[in-house]
Amino acid sequence: MTLGFWLLYAAVVVLSIMVFNLGFARKLPLLKNVVVYAALLLGCFVLTFFAIFMPVVESLLAVAVVLSIYRVRLKLHKRNEAKKA
Repeated sequence: MTLGFWLLYAAVVVLSIMVFNLGFARKLPLLKNVVVYAALLLGCFVLTFFAIFMPVVESLLAVAVVLSIYRVRLKLHKRNEAKKA
C-alpha cells in the first residue's frame, strides 16, 4: 500500500516536471529554480491524493503528449520560416 502511494507520487512528479518544462518553464537563476521545483514537489504531494480517486496521471500524460506535439510543430514551423527568408 505504501509502495503504491510512493510510485504514484513519483509518476505525478515526473509527469508534472515534464509538463512544466514543456509548457511553462523559463530560464531562471538557480535559487529561483530550486524554489519553483520545491513548490512543485509539495504540490505533487497534494495531487497524489487526488490521483488516488481521479485520473490525474492520465491527464498529465495527455497534456505532456499535446505539449510535445506543439513543441515539435513549432520547431518545424520556425525552421520552414527560416528557410523561406
